[in-house]
Amino acid sequence: MSKNVAIIGGGIIGLCTAYYLQKEGHHVTVIDKSDFSSGASFVNAGYITPSHFIPLSAPGMITKGLKWMLNASSPFYIKPRLDVDFIKWSWAFKKSATKEKVEQAIPILIDFNVFSRDLYEDIKASQEFDFHYERKGLLMCYKSDEVGEEEWKIGQRGIQEGLDVKHLSAKEVEQIEPNAKLDIKGAVYFNSDAHMTPSDFMPQMIAHLKSEQVTFYANETVDDIEVSNGNILALKTNHRTIPIDEVVLAAGSWSPFIAKKLGINIPVQAGKGYRINVERDTQITIPAILCEAKVAVTPMQGFTRFAGTMEIGDINHDISPVRVNAIASAAEAYYSNLKINTLEKNNADCGLRPCSPDGLPYIGKSSKCKNLTIATGHAMMGWSLGPATGKLVSDIICEKRPSLNLDPFQPDRKF
Repeated sequence: MSKNVAIIGGGIIGLCTAYYLQKEGHHVTVIDKSDFSSGASFVNAGYITPSHFIPLSAPGMITKGLKWMLNASSPFYIKPRLDVDFIKWSWAFKKSATKEKVEQAIPILIDFNVFSRDLYEDIKASQEFDFHYERKGLLMCYKSDEVGEEEWKIGQRGIQEGLDVKHLSAKEVEQIEPNAKLDIKGAVYFNSDAHMTPSDFMPQMIAHLKSEQVTFYANETVDDIEVSNGNILALKTNHRTIPIDEVVLAAGSWSPFIAKKLGINIPVQAGKGYRINVERDTQITIPAILCEAKVAVTPMQGFTRFAGTMEIGDINHDISPVRVNAIASAAEAYYSNLKINTLEKNNADCGLRPCSPDGLPYIGKSSKCKNLTIATGHAMMGWSLGPATGKLVSDIICEKRPSLNLDPFQPDRKF
């Protein structure tokens, strides 16, 4: 039976959800507070990452965070503040940062990412799109033996989980990336990963959805929600009332504020990330993470992107020149032929990534609302997990057997 489904949020999660729902014959409306041309879905590193199976809430991250709080250019920063939601989230993060919790998350995140990568490849093979997609793997580049050993332990765990991972010397890296002039001791190479150009994919997906009669409402905020007997009847924006059968909440870092209108608590904090685009030939052909600096490097269509930092704090889009300079300096320290100029740094942008305390997204229905499906909390893996999340949400609304076990992603889970 065809339903009227409203999706709150027009980022990668919202668009992929719309893609699979319209394929099932539903009437889909996507609402976003922006004009569908900005945000984390446009400024991310474009990674599809089976390699990213260690959640942010790993043992030792709290200690690192406390140390890095004293460094304005650190790759991970938590801004302390007297806010009840932040304090609760921090406590849940601390309880999640155990070896046992990480071990439970590893196979879940690998299966989720591999499934999503396969769906991206299905979308590409459909001949309905012409977006940039390459599967060249990911180099985890390191400068110190200590970090190299840490990365190889993760790589070996990836091998145990079925991923294709190799430990490369600096000379072996040079053989596959000969012109980038990397100044490193070695790299752990995940052959499982792929990469894309977000600013190429997003407009193509929007155009495709419009051609399939999906309705888009730009620059509209959900101001009120009409509810009766645990069911949402309509969404009221600053411009219109939208009657609905089902609602999908995929508003990223803004999801908790909308959920509160329904009396639902979703523990999410915004994690700000920055990007610098270098629109000239850098001779970089393989995506890399510069391990000590936590900087991601992606050769995109027509430019190279350098992205980094996880700054957990208030919701804002303020650009910190100190953090931008830290990303540029790190890139130049690893690529000896690279120089990022002032104009490129001045054109830096940022996006807010919705972080759950345990590193797993929220996907599913809350017990407090019968026709609301939540899809948020993907942190740094939003781009990677977009299609898989969209497919899972479609399974839920269509009352089909879900493509993956949804139990780890339940929105009502306790921390």
